[in-house]
This record gives sequence, structure tokens and C-alpha cells, in this order.
Amino acid sequence: MSSAAILTSIFAALMVGAMSPGPSFVVVSRIAISRSRLDGLAAALGMGVGGVMFGILALAGLTALLTQFAWLYLVLKFAGGAYLVYIAFRIWQGAKAPLEVSGAVEGRASLGRSFSMALLTQLSNPKTIIVYASIFAAFLPKTVPAGVMIGLPIGIFAIEAGWYSIVALAFSARRPRQVYLAAKHWIDRAAGLVMGGLGLRLIFSGAMLR
Repeated sequence: MSSAAILTSIFAALMVGAMSPGPSFVVVSRIAISRSRLDGLAAALGMGVGGVMFGILALAGLTALLTQFAWLYLVLKFAGGAYLVYIAFRIWQGAKAPLEVSGAVEGRASLGRSFSMALLTQLSNPKTIIVYASIFAAFLPKTVPAGVMIGLPIGIFAIEAGWYSIVALAFSARRPRQVYLAAKHWIDRAAGLVMGGLGLRLIFSGAMLR
């Protein structure tokens, strides 16, 4: 199989995974709709960087380490679940707080917070690296061509950042923002419940492995 065919197969599988609803979607859409379009795009970049980090770790063989040391995988699952529950609590807590959206960017600090929150959300689920490793194992040959090694991080970033940029642009439009402002209390509570449920699911799935 040629390098182009290998990369096409891997990227198609990763695209399906990126478009599946989850905590990353909740975080990026909420940042875009409640802050600004640039904040949403900064969050999309955070998702892209997180995806590249997971891809590099999967290629480096961290999956084998997690398999060998089950306790390390459990620690990562509990830590990631706890982070998602924390984010859920913050969203729920701020549901009643009024929000004035001007569409202006608050500055580098705001963009940095959006980027960091998205990056940490992306990295909070260690299952992602298992998914990456599984896809790589299915499509990568025993000896990985140099072109594939170079193309993988670039493609992963393009897929993750590209998809969430689309999400950010869609949810930062005027109509979605008006809907959010009109029903902020209920939307934030729903987002908090979804995020909290995903975090608890991650924690309980780790507990089941003990």
C-alpha cells in the first residue's frame, strides 16, 4: 500500500472519530457561542494540538506502556473524568449569571483561556490515544515510511482543527448566539449535565477495570 493510500485510510477513520459528538464538541461550541468567533477558533486550534500530541504518543508506543501498567491508565482515566466533572460544575454554576456578548475579542488572555480549555478537554480522555493506536495498528505497515511519519501529525492537526473550526464558525453566527442568550440558563444546565455525565462515565469505566 502506498503512503498516500495509508494516510487516506487513517485520515478517513480519524475524521469519523472527530465528528462524533463528545466533550470536545460541547466545549468548542459553547466557547464560540458565549465568547467570540476568534475564541472558538482558538479552541479549535487547541483541539488540533491535542490531537497531534495524542498521535505522536500513539506512534511513540505509549499505548503499550498503558497496557503494561494498568494502574497508569486508571490514573489517567480518573484524572480526565475529574477534569470533565469540574468543567461541568463550572458551567452549571454560571448558568444563572447574565452574559453580554458583544462579539469583540477580550484579548490574548481570553484566546489563551479558550485554547487551554480546549487542549485540556482534548487531553482529558485517555481513550483517545487507544483509538489512535488502534487505527494506526490497522493501517500502518510494520516499517512506517518517512512520508507517512511526516504526514500523520500534519493531517491529524488539519482534521481536528479543521472540523472544530467549522463548529466554531457555525455556533458563533448571530442566530445561534441569539438562541443561546435567550435560553442561557437551560442551555448551560444541559451542557453541564452532558459534560458531567461524560466525566462520570469515564471515571466509572475506569473503576470497572479495577
